[in-house]
Amino acid sequence: MGSSYFLSSVIKWQSFTKLKLFSLFCVFSLSLNGVASFDSDKSVLLQFKNSVSDPSGLISGWNLISTNHCHWNGVSCDANSRVVSLNITGNGNYRGKKSGGGGAILCSGDSIELSLYGFGIRRDCKGSNGILMGKLVPLIARLSELRVLSLPFNGFLGLIPSEIWGMEKLEVLDLEGNLVSGSLPVSFSGLKNLRVLNLGFNRIEGEIPDSLSRCDGLEIFNIAGNRINGTIPGFAGRFKGVYLSLNQLGGSLPEDFGYNCEKLEHLDLSGNFLVGGIPSNLGNCGNLRTLLLYSNMFEEIIPRELGKLGKLEVLDVSRNSLSGSVPPELGNCSALSVLVLSNMFDPYQDVNGTRGTSLLDHLSSVNEDFNFFQGGIPADVMTLPKLRMLWAPSATLDGMLLSNWDSCDSLEMINLSHNFFKGEIPHGFSRCNKLRYLDLSSNGLYGELHEEFRVPCMTVFDVSGNALSGSIPSFYSSSCPPVPSTIEYPLNVYDPSSAYISFFAYKAKAGSPTMSLGRNGEISVFHNFGDNNFTGTLQSLPISPVRLGKQTAYTFLAGDNKLSGPFPGILFENCDGLNMMIVNVSNNRMSGQIPANMGPMCRSLKLLDASKNQIAGTIPPSVGELVSLVYLDMSWNLLQGRIPSSLSQLSGLKYLSLTGNRIVGSIPSSIGKLQTLEVLDLSSNLLSGEIPNDLVRLRNLTALLLNNNKLSGQIPSGLANVTLLSIFNVSFNNLSGPLPSSNNLMKCSSVLGNPYLHPCHVFSLASPSPDSPGRASEAQSYTSPSGQSQKNGSGGFTSIEIASIASASAIFSVLLALIFLFIYTRKLSPKSKIMGSARKEVTIFTDIGVPLTFENVVRATGSFNASNCIGNGGFGSTYKAEISPGVLVAIKKLAVGRFQGIQQFHAEIKTLGRLHHPNLVTLIGYHASETEMFLIYNYLPGGVAGTFGYVAPEYAMTCRVSDKADVYSYGVVLLELLSDKKALDPSFSSYGNGFNIVAWACMLLRQGRAKEFFTAGLWDAGPHDDLVEVLHMAVVCTVDSLSTRPTMKQVVRRLKQLQPPSC
Repeated sequence: MGSSYFLSSVIKWQSFTKLKLFSLFCVFSLSLNGVASFDSDKSVLLQFKNSVSDPSGLISGWNLISTNHCHWNGVSCDANSRVVSLNITGNGNYRGKKSGGGGAILCSGDSIELSLYGFGIRRDCKGSNGILMGKLVPLIARLSELRVLSLPFNGFLGLIPSEIWGMEKLEVLDLEGNLVSGSLPVSFSGLKNLRVLNLGFNRIEGEIPDSLSRCDGLEIFNIAGNRINGTIPGFAGRFKGVYLSLNQLGGSLPEDFGYNCEKLEHLDLSGNFLVGGIPSNLGNCGNLRTLLLYSNMFEEIIPRELGKLGKLEVLDVSRNSLSGSVPPELGNCSALSVLVLSNMFDPYQDVNGTRGTSLLDHLSSVNEDFNFFQGGIPADVMTLPKLRMLWAPSATLDGMLLSNWDSCDSLEMINLSHNFFKGEIPHGFSRCNKLRYLDLSSNGLYGELHEEFRVPCMTVFDVSGNALSGSIPSFYSSSCPPVPSTIEYPLNVYDPSSAYISFFAYKAKAGSPTMSLGRNGEISVFHNFGDNNFTGTLQSLPISPVRLGKQTAYTFLAGDNKLSGPFPGILFENCDGLNMMIVNVSNNRMSGQIPANMGPMCRSLKLLDASKNQIAGTIPPSVGELVSLVYLDMSWNLLQGRIPSSLSQLSGLKYLSLTGNRIVGSIPSSIGKLQTLEVLDLSSNLLSGEIPNDLVRLRNLTALLLNNNKLSGQIPSGLANVTLLSIFNVSFNNLSGPLPSSNNLMKCSSVLGNPYLHPCHVFSLASPSPDSPGRASEAQSYTSPSGQSQKNGSGGFTSIEIASIASASAIFSVLLALIFLFIYTRKLSPKSKIMGSARKEVTIFTDIGVPLTFENVVRATGSFNASNCIGNGGFGSTYKAEISPGVLVAIKKLAVGRFQGIQQFHAEIKTLGRLHHPNLVTLIGYHASETEMFLIYNYLPGGVAGTFGYVAPEYAMTCRVSDKADVYSYGVVLLELLSDKKALDPSFSSYGNGFNIVAWACMLLRQGRAKEFFTAGLWDAGPHDDLVEVLHMAVVCTVDSLSTRPTMKQVVRRLKQLQPPSC
């Protein structure tokens, strides 16, 4: 549709090959002047040919032998043999894809990177066999009758000559996908007849000049993929197609943009730095078909006036800072086929390298807090008759899913993952016959799955991370639509909705486990039932027979449930009919023994995670016949016997974990043949004998865990030379001899409980008995390609060390969160600017008995030397400083760029200096100038009782600080303020160990007892709706999922919305 639309539009700059201009001047076609003009045009063309490099011979036929230049390639003439069109399309391959011009990725027939670009004007260049290179020469302007100058996807570089900007008869100037530089001219007075200005994906800088408004006939304005800055002029709304994506435009979209936009059909402003609200008068653009506003910094709400756009096909407002509710008026957009409200991957991520700039990296780092909506998606929007794709993950949506799905005939893709929807999955989904992508993961859904759901026909079905129960049904699969390919729609079909569906399906597959294990198979089928409460025995795999085939990669994930029955049951019944299979059934209640013929059952198996079940018996030798296996995890089961030497046949194996079983005997030396092995975890078993010397041959090994066994002998000295090895633990064995020397790899902390090992003279400490499976919490965390987190002993931080670090960090995090709450909630003065003094002053709130000067602080930290650093966070690093003997303080050095102004910072921090809370460290003082900012706290040598409840779960596990960890701590403090209870209040003891204020708030909200959470005086003061909203927000701040947890900026924006008007 898009290609034909392009050719049939009023632009038609490629149809000039058949152009015939009839005018009164035709009667003079044989005059002397006509002959002179004829020769003049031919001469200009030959001079143009001599000025460029043409390695592929695109214009090799331009010569004196061919007398009629009107027949030359790319040249069209009128009846007088005057040149009216010069149209030569290159193949975009100027020094490869990374030339910086963008032509290669625009032209590539199999490219996906820019699928969302150029709706209405997009073309490819499949018919071109080369490119022209060089500079544009002024003599082109001597083609005085030229209407079309179209040289896209070539290698022209340098400035556009001023003579070309002055060509009065020129209607089309198309230099897309070259290396043109410079800026747009200040005056467009010469191009009076210009209808198409296409300079997309070049190197043009500067602002959009106001004089462009004088081009009354201009309809297509494409300057995407350049380095344009400044603001968007309001007159651009009167054009038919406006393409300004991937630039450096800022400011707000002017209100007058929507005053004269009756002709506007395509508006693409994505990938800029636009701020403010989306103008409501865009609703006046009645012919608008695509509205792409993603990857900016728009705030406020989606205007309900957009509901007047009856011809709108695609609306993408993702990756902004929008809030409020989704307007039900969008349900009036009867032609809407694609609605993207949020999106967690960057559509321009793969384009960054081709532009030769780090701007997109900067854009991603600036705008990390995306849309933060309230409520659910209105029923009128969900039931739009032409809606094909609804994409809204991690958008803080809530409520119940729509029950009536009678109007879902067009729906193909739905992504509502990582939101707060609750209730049962509607039975009406079974009526959506075209639905092939459904992601409802990480919500609050419960109940059972209906067997009528068309799961076997779906390429993606993900309900993980909910509270679903019952059995996994044997879904119906009587008929399915044709098997979709990797690229769902041909890229030469530039229909906007098809392009979106193709692009998002590709991106979803790119993040799937099948891609991390190799690009095998054109078809990727992904079914995820993990992290629910499913019970019973698996009856059949939910994949349709029409999806089976050697081109299909199938992923089945059902870990973290309560599934029972024998292993493997029906898991591998269709395995040999697939190109690749990935299975995760970890952390269930599956039992039985591994079949003796395991190998022949599933030779296409790539990943198997059956850890944390009750699988017994021995590992049969036939496992060595699983020739495709890359990842094998059978840890924390009841396996016995020996490790079969046949495992050495798994030549592609990268991950092997048998930890936490009852395996006996020695470690087979043949494991040394697994040259691709990266992780080997055999800890917590009953292994004996020596560590094989052959393990030193594992040159790709990064983790070796053999702790908690009965190994003896010496540690092979060659392990110190395995350069990639970074995690090593052989604690609690019977090893002896010297500890091999290495660069901090083999420490005494990695060999505890080996009393005969020297020079580490350690006591044989009590260790968990290897006769029974240990607990996963004892070990280091690994993430498998299937998304299952595995934990293995690593000799890293002890639980006491983690708790101490986490406690201190949590205190800092709470204080920092409060700092930024104060900073963001104060209204910025428009005259605010950096007013810091050059004097090195320190403001003191609390006297510690010794002088605190700037010089003392810098000296005590060793000029902020890394050796004194005790922690790193989202806003800076913390240093230990001994101001005088025995007087220790903690110095938090802040990143200056994170603040709005020195004067404002002074005012806010003084307010915080007066705050005191038993769970917060004391702010002793601070320093702030244009070049340096730091806070001074009292120093905590270890943990503080009562602080564990403030620690974000990901920090407690990894000891990594982030801004989102600060948000978690802020949420806990907010819950304390609302309830007048402590994070680990004694009143929670009746609920058992580990129950805290977060769990209590979630429990009361689930049970509809929110009133009981609030302290009596606060609830009585009301208003109740706002109080419950604040409670919901505090709970959202403390969710486990980092992608769902909001940023502090989003929290502040929500608080402002709840603020009474009088404030």
